[in-house]
Amino acid sequence: MSQAVCTKNNLRGVKLVSMLTGQESPSEAMSASTKLAMALPGRSSLFGVVLAIRTPVRFVRRALGLAMVSVLLSATAFAQGGAGAPPALPVSVIEATPITLPNILEITAQAEGAKETEVRARVGGILVKRLYEEGSAVTAGQPLFQLDPESFKNALEESQARAKQTEREAARLKGLFSQQAVSRKEFDDATSANEVAQANLKATQLNLSWSTVTAPVSGISGRALRSEGSLITTTIDGSLLTSIYQINPIWVRFGLSASDTSQLPGGRLDPTQATGVELLLPNGKVYEQPGKLNFLSTFIDPKLGTQQMRAEFPNPSHQILPGQFLKIRLTTGKQENVYLVPQAAVIQNERGFMVWTIGADNKVVPTPLSMGTWWGKNWIVRAGLKPGDRVVVNQIIKIRPGAVVAPTVIPLDTTMNTANARAGK
Repeated sequence: MSQAVCTKNNLRGVKLVSMLTGQESPSEAMSASTKLAMALPGRSSLFGVVLAIRTPVRFVRRALGLAMVSVLLSATAFAQGGAGAPPALPVSVIEATPITLPNILEITAQAEGAKETEVRARVGGILVKRLYEEGSAVTAGQPLFQLDPESFKNALEESQARAKQTEREAARLKGLFSQQAVSRKEFDDATSANEVAQANLKATQLNLSWSTVTAPVSGISGRALRSEGSLITTTIDGSLLTSIYQINPIWVRFGLSASDTSQLPGGRLDPTQATGVELLLPNGKVYEQPGKLNFLSTFIDPKLGTQQMRAEFPNPSHQILPGQFLKIRLTTGKQENVYLVPQAAVIQNERGFMVWTIGADNKVVPTPLSMGTWWGKNWIVRAGLKPGDRVVVNQIIKIRPGAVVAPTVIPLDTTMNTANARAGK
């Protein structure tokens, strides 16, 4: 309340009192009123009452009535000068516009060699030496491990001696048989013994060569599973020495869960609509080599609850290694008539998702939404908005339902940032 307005109203009451009582002139009353108003700030509306006390008793009622009139006038001035509606809250808004977006899924995946070949010993013996550097590239036929060859050499010499003996015996009996000096059975037995001896000779030769374990294919070698001095056997558990991985091309294995397939048209992946397969590296960048699907399971894995898939990517520089965890970005189909809303504008509570929209009277209204996935810094909204809706994107915590705001339209950032994109909830 303005002090000048209050003083003016009070002086009116004082003037009326002085005129009725005749005790003081209006100028004197005015001077007294001014002094009292300065001495009692905020209580000047009671000044008429104080003056009325100084009048004769017969004028008290009339003075009090006039003083109350002064109080009412002062209160009216206060209401008119001090009260008022709060200013509209300035906010930034985006205008909802329906668009068509490609349907993109991002799934955690793991790389594996296009061919993962086990290196196993074909003969038993003591491992005496590892002939390669673990993790290095190897070529087919390259020696990797050496078993103790002495026993195989001895067996080979024995087989050679036996083979020579049976060969001579078979040749001698052949001449005698031609002269009919020996029976047919003796000649056949000598021939068979020679054939067995020659076969044993080949077997001992193979065993000696197999004492040096070589790479069956070219690729990247794994770590050695057995160290020098170990006894190597031909059993399943005792023969495995290492593995070789062919990583160009590289295979990337992943699976689609029920929540992933629910994002797809028809609730399933149609290989004919898969228009793009990209690989996201751990640093968020897109792998430069495009890929393609080379396997799509026709059933759901009962242990994992996912539909298993595999993609193939060129890997000439060996940038992707087997066992590495990555992300697959799968593009399939389109999403039509959807909206993009900044993530900061979306409120999530126990009832779901909502945003603040602005009506024609610039009052905010809570609007529930049906959400899709993330697209860069935005949410994809499937339902809940209509073209032209103004969505508030800032001052979210200051807004209450029905609040009046002063909106300013700003452009929407539709950049697809790979570091922020994801498959959805």
